[in-house]
Amino acid sequence: MINLAIKDIEHSFSKFIVTAISVGILLGIVIIMIGVYRGMVFDAKEFVKDLNVDIWVVQQDTLGPFAETSKIHEDLKNQISYQEGIKAAEAITFQNMQLSNDYGDFKAMVVGYDPFGKISAINPQKLIAGRSLKKQHYEIVVDVKTHYKLGEKIKLGRDIYTVVGITKNTVSNSGDYLMFVSLKDAQILQFTYSNERIRRDEKRGISGGNPHLVNAIIARVKKGYNPQEIAKRIADNTNKSVYTTQDELKLLMYRVIKKSSKQIGTFTVILIIVSIVIIALIIYTMTLEKMKELSIMKLIGIPNSTIAKMIMQETMILSALAFIAGNIFAHMISGRFPKRIVLLWNDSFLLFAIIIVFSIFASFFGIYKVMKTDPTEAIGG
Repeated sequence: MINLAIKDIEHSFSKFIVTAISVGILLGIVIIMIGVYRGMVFDAKEFVKDLNVDIWVVQQDTLGPFAETSKIHEDLKNQISYQEGIKAAEAITFQNMQLSNDYGDFKAMVVGYDPFGKISAINPQKLIAGRSLKKQHYEIVVDVKTHYKLGEKIKLGRDIYTVVGITKNTVSNSGDYLMFVSLKDAQILQFTYSNERIRRDEKRGISGGNPHLVNAIIARVKKGYNPQEIAKRIADNTNKSVYTTQDELKLLMYRVIKKSSKQIGTFTVILIIVSIVIIALIIYTMTLEKMKELSIMKLIGIPNSTIAKMIMQETMILSALAFIAGNIFAHMISGRFPKRIVLLWNDSFLLFAIIIVFSIFASFFGIYKVMKTDPTEAIGG
């Protein structure tokens, strides 16, 4: 049996393909927007997971270093280390910095940790060149996207650092590149004032030395112990805010990136609605353009059900081709974005199902128009 939908598509093949590709580009933008949201969620969790710790100790009545400023004394790690059930505890700092090199300006988060401690901030699986920190001063590990090379010199604050290692896909909770320095260097960068400030403070009787502050103490729990119970005990003993890693992830998701994720989600929904409206208009317009041919088909005795089936099949084929074109477009450009884009096939297929359902619904407008049109009037009779 002749498939009328296929015959009709063959009759205007180039126009049909161009239309499908055009709609596909719009769907590709929708897929990219979903990928932006997924990338934001992925980045928010990634560094916390890379650290592979169980407990976060931060300044009292704060939500932790990713949500707001937190300053506690470095030697608190010694008190926490001796708590029952604690396997290891180390101090860590986080500092956002605006940097520039030959490739342009970029924002980075500088992470300070003790290179001789029991917890490394660098995930060894993501170290693709060079090595981790082995000295207390003037060494730095950078992300590959910063475009720094091994052995290159970087000026941070008043000191010059040598790149000794390069990582890949190491980002902060906001998607900025991570750079790792020793804890002592990080404390100088973040907590030590300039010489002029120190001289002015000394005249006022204020000491301007390094106060040995950090942003958080991270700890690992021994097997067999409940992190939640240990966190509560540490909070009681130290008068600090203490979170488990699960708590920290919830804070990141529901406090830190909540507003941004809502904004991207709202924009994505708007794009989906626009896509559905455009597909509906295209289908309706395509139906009107061939109204004369459809009227002739009705005159020669082809039943309305066959014509409706043809329109619906064309709608589904258009949506399927647009979905394929959209995915190709999205995967082609996803790597060109400055921040991570996570494209999941589950999201794509869910979008495809939504587009198919609403496209079929939209085709009813064209079908209704055909059913209600007098064929003799449509062909000028």
